[in-house]
Amino acid sequence: MTAARPRVVLLDHGLGNVHSAAKAIEAGGADVTLTADRRQVLEADGLVVPGVGSMAAVMAGIDAVHGGELIGRRLAGGRPVLGICVGMQVLFASGEEGGGDVAGLDEWPGVVRRLDAPVLPHMGWAEVEAPEASTLFAGIRDERFYFVHSYAATEWLIDPHPRIRQPQVTWAEHGERFIAAVENGPLSATQFHPEKSGEAGLRLLGNWVRSL
Repeated sequence: MTAARPRVVLLDHGLGNVHSAAKAIEAGGADVTLTADRRQVLEADGLVVPGVGSMAAVMAGIDAVHGGELIGRRLAGGRPVLGICVGMQVLFASGEEGGGDVAGLDEWPGVVRRLDAPVLPHMGWAEVEAPEASTLFAGIRDERFYFVHSYAATEWLIDPHPRIRQPQVTWAEHGERFIAAVENGPLSATQFHPEKSGEAGLRLLGNWVRSL
């Protein structure tokens, strides 16, 4: 008897690379639905928060569908969430895009700021430094991933706790070091686009799907 495929919801907030992301997640072994329906978001095995454009615009879209509350409720129940690109940036406390102060979802402390780099946006393939204990990067630590961004979080501000499993933080560099991915209990995120990262990206999404 074939095991049921995990059910993944792509949060439909109006700003995201949703079609290619859906195909990539399906290739990773899940059934995917694009929706902001409350019941489906809360009951899915996994929730993906996509995002392209500015952090302010993505936050406005998330607020419009009560996405912050839904993400918070899933995480409170230990139910997996994956943010992609700006969908990762909104998980931090705030952002400086456009010279302003954009409030994020504040799941992690820190500010998403403009990278100090000679050329922006950072666009193209880059290597990442993944920790040995990473689940997302199991078997793919020597691969390159596709980035398109000018802003990123450059500090990880959660202090280690001896009784809590430590978050797995992956780094990359463009002008300066920045956070390329985080695995923190049920909450994971990537600054790069796994759905645009070829075979390595498909394997990463497959790793996440298998963890559901």
